[in-house]
Amino acid sequence: MTMTTSITASTGDSKDATPQPDSEVPAVPKAYLSDLRFWRRTAGKKRLPSQDYTLRPVSDAGDEEEGGGSVADAESTEYRVYKRRWFGLVQLTLMNIIVSWGWLTYAPVASHASAYYGVSESAINWLSTAFFLSFVVIAPLNIAVLHRSLKLSLVISAVLIIIGNWVRYAGSTSRNGGIFACAMVGEILLGLAQPFILAAPTRYSDLWFTSRGRVTATALMSLANPLGAALGQLINPFWVSTSGDVSPMVLYVSIISTACCVPAVFLPAKPPTPVGPASETPKLSLRDSIPALKSLELWLILIPYFVYVGFFNSISTLLSQMMTPYGFTNDEAGIGGAILIVVGLVSAAVSSPILDRTKKFLLGVRILVPMIALSYLAFVWMPETRSIPGPYVVLAILGAASFSLVPIALEYLIELSHPLSPEVTSTIAWAGGQLFGAFFVIVSDALVAGQDASPPRNMKNALIFEAVVALAVAVLPLCLGLFGREDQVSLRRVASDERPPQAEDGTA
Repeated sequence: MTMTTSITASTGDSKDATPQPDSEVPAVPKAYLSDLRFWRRTAGKKRLPSQDYTLRPVSDAGDEEEGGGSVADAESTEYRVYKRRWFGLVQLTLMNIIVSWGWLTYAPVASHASAYYGVSESAINWLSTAFFLSFVVIAPLNIAVLHRSLKLSLVISAVLIIIGNWVRYAGSTSRNGGIFACAMVGEILLGLAQPFILAAPTRYSDLWFTSRGRVTATALMSLANPLGAALGQLINPFWVSTSGDVSPMVLYVSIISTACCVPAVFLPAKPPTPVGPASETPKLSLRDSIPALKSLELWLILIPYFVYVGFFNSISTLLSQMMTPYGFTNDEAGIGGAILIVVGLVSAAVSSPILDRTKKFLLGVRILVPMIALSYLAFVWMPETRSIPGPYVVLAILGAASFSLVPIALEYLIELSHPLSPEVTSTIAWAGGQLFGAFFVIVSDALVAGQDASPPRNMKNALIFEAVVALAVAVLPLCLGLFGREDQVSLRRVASDERPPQAEDGTA
């Protein structure tokens, strides 16, 4: 639906202006006019020379009243959402799935992979560490590319994913052994590809979705990344029963990844027209974004986000090594990782539409963060129970809380920093999570017990380390809006969307 408004401008020194009868022009509050002037300027329209505006409705046909100086044709704006947005959403979802599946190609079968490549399990862990660090290295370039063009970002990622997978297979063509250097180079290329799509969902939602669907869209695209990890945890152990099976496993992942990446070149760069006021609000330049990042509220969310994403990456990489010393099989550990992720996805699918309607971001943070911290504490004792129910239940709770928090945190960061461009906070959040993930994998590997421990090479100390850090950072987001800073947690982008005039969504 198109909403058209006629604006009549008059200057104080005009002698020919014909005053309109009071009955024709209703009084308009000054606050409304102030918001309207802001909206007109930020929408990139040509501004009238006068600061005095008179509002008068016009017909759908654009009829102009005589003597009023109407500029309806120049000032009408149409907001629409487009059906083609679902094509881009599905493509981003698929690419996030396969890049994460590529990351966890080897970790669920670490013992077989180490035998196949003739290296230690610690060397296999370094594949994940290299993947995380590659994200951090290219993050600044990723922000610049996403700021310039969303489609360019997706095409770069698709090319890197395809090359990275086939480089890994080039060193894994024989069932008798592989070239570890090729596996490492391919993993680094996949790590370089990930930020271009993992940081893209918030930017895509901002461009293509209204406030009534952004959280759900962001959740679907962002949480596809851990879904790929779940598929790797669940499927790869069934493909690999001996070290020689690593070769066909790498081939299967390469074929699936290539098929998922090719459609990226056909994505539209942006919608033909803006979907709402917030999507066309001019965003801060990258240089002007730096002062905006000094906000205390942003860091009260970012720091725990770094930690909890880092711990998720660490557990996803090391879960098999955390559980197998206590008698669990690789398949049982893989199922535990899948439960962590699948339950989390279901929980996020339920909570995201609710958050889209209620916008209770702060309440969600205050509920979910303590649940995550307590889950890490409870998991310290779960592997040594040597029974399946305990670890699975705690992993399910941890997954539900963690995955529900991801879209809330990403969207809340954008709300608090608007008009900062969405890719800035999103890339920083994910890059921090990858950096902390690499650090936690290295620390956890160093904390593995010796062969003389009971049981040998258990990771109890690593689990204690995770629990202590998780509890410590949980305090930070609970301080949001306290100590006289209630005004610092307002939803700025939602307020921008609610500025008059408003139009209803249409579809095309």
